[in-house]
Amino acid sequence: MGDTRAGAPHGFHALRMTGEFIAHVGPLYLKRDGDNLWVGFRVEKRHTNPMGICHGGMLASFADMLLPLSIHRKSEVGMRFLPTISLQLDYLAPAPLGAWVQGEAQVLRVTRSLVFAQGLATADGAPILRVSGVCKIGAPFDGHEAF
Repeated sequence: MGDTRAGAPHGFHALRMTGEFIAHVGPLYLKRDGDNLWVGFRVEKRHTNPMGICHGGMLASFADMLLPLSIHRKSEVGMRFLPTISLQLDYLAPAPLGAWVQGEAQVLRVTRSLVFAQGLATADGAPILRVSGVCKIGAPFDGHEAF
């Protein structure tokens, strides 16, 4: 069923963001290496469904954070609010209790008002989730502390 060790692998640090929702489902962790960015979390009991695996809603919330965080880092959009317009998920495999889930995303296209992106998440190295989405480019915000 996977181990239940706490925390994140070496190189990841806790994401410092405000907001009650992320505080409730987190913590989420970030790792940067040059232009690469990974976002991750450890599957805890509170993230699981009755079958003891990570709930699809938690994975959807994770994906909904993965794309904007990656857009901030990998595009000219910068630190702007990026409300989700569209989010498509393919659940490829389960993420068991204790698994380390991490994802990486690519920015596909930036227009005047929208950003198109896609990503892949793994659990302990095995692919579990494919995501694609569209975000609206919103107002600037001061998010330096989050990164």
